[in-house]
Amino acid sequence: MTDIFREIEEDLRRDNLKKLWSRYGRYLIIVAVVAVLAAGGVVAWRSHELSQMRAQSQDYAAAFALASSGKNAKAAKVFGAIAEEGGGYALLARFEEAALLAKAGKTKAALALYDRLARSPGLDPSFRNLATLHAAMLERDPQRRIDLLKPLTAKGSPWRPSALELTALARLEKGDRAGALAIYKDLAKDPAAPPRLKARAAQMVEALAS
Repeated sequence: MTDIFREIEEDLRRDNLKKLWSRYGRYLIIVAVVAVLAAGGVVAWRSHELSQMRAQSQDYAAAFALASSGKNAKAAKVFGAIAEEGGGYALLARFEEAALLAKAGKTKAALALYDRLARSPGLDPSFRNLATLHAAMLERDPQRRIDLLKPLTAKGSPWRPSALELTALARLEKGDRAGALAIYKDLAKDPAAPPRLKARAAQMVEALAS
């Protein structure tokens, strides 16, 4: 079960955050640039903003290097500082901070960060839902996990396949094999589900049906 959770989390971190950043990241930068231009002092402010972004980019890379070397606590602090500064890397840094706290066993602190993100009114719904998804993965009570994921399983939700997979796992923990099997069957043939997720679902169908 732990291996499945780890694989799901790796998919989310590798694929979904990159998609969201590629979709919305440039708009964050554009908004910052427009605000600078509107304020006047174009040349000076542009130089200042670029300098800040460059410095933040270096800090972000440094935090990743710390995490890669196993220094998760230090990396989490750097990501947290970047998030507090604001700017183009702030949102991603907050997600990384929460993930590292969870990895370090500080589940309560990680859940608090994900909850803050999920409740941020000014944040794009896709990011709020992603935070909810990660929070559900840390939730130990299977019924609570199902309840958290329910809004994300609605048709049209970009997180529906992942939310359904986590819901199926929660149903298994509750002993509801039939309910889990039904979800896995749907996921195995869902054209919107990522290939790796569909493959896992097909494996679970085979295991539960035998």
